[in-house]
Amino acid sequence: METIRNREEAAQLLAMRLAKYKGEKGVVLAIPRGGVPIGAHIASALGMPLEVTLTKKIGHPLNPEFAIGAVSLESVAVDERAEVPAAYIAAEVERVRKSLQQKYKTFMGDRKPISLKGRVVIIVDDGIATGKTLEATVQLVRKGNPRKVVVAVPVAPPTAAAHFSALVDDFVCLLVPPFFQAVGQFYEEFPQVSDEEVIQLLQEQDQG
Repeated sequence: METIRNREEAAQLLAMRLAKYKGEKGVVLAIPRGGVPIGAHIASALGMPLEVTLTKKIGHPLNPEFAIGAVSLESVAVDERAEVPAAYIAAEVERVRKSLQQKYKTFMGDRKPISLKGRVVIIVDDGIATGKTLEATVQLVRKGNPRKVVVAVPVAPPTAAAHFSALVDDFVCLLVPPFFQAVGQFYEEFPQVSDEEVIQLLQEQDQG
């Protein structure tokens, strides 16, 4: 297999590879927006709840593109070697968290996030490019004391696949192509996923 037809096919194939977790106390955390259609199918197949996981980097004060840490709704991970003033970190955390809270409210409404403690946590996205957001997500998820952290993605470059295989308890990936430029090149259909689609999928999971 050199390409994947679309997110739907990716979800079906990943769900088959993750079937060993069916019936376990777990949760599927999808990275919006592209990870949500895949996560929704996996959550249904495994009988687990579906949530979105929101993580955003903290940029260096002199170079905002250079990540020195990451923030989620509950926790913060900062690279201590960055030697950045604590006041800057505190202000950035507050600013970033405010935008994440608004985004979470858009997607999840008033629902409170599920506790990850003791659960099998399956983090899902539609592919890994640099892996920075995903790595931050894994770090922050670990702080919730899950029993196991699993990353499931349709496609990843070899360096990222090796990195995440060592970083998490189980790394499930359909394609690890040697010549990797962008996630979209390995899908035959790769449409944008809208906020509305994400909200609808989350609501459907809730009702299901």
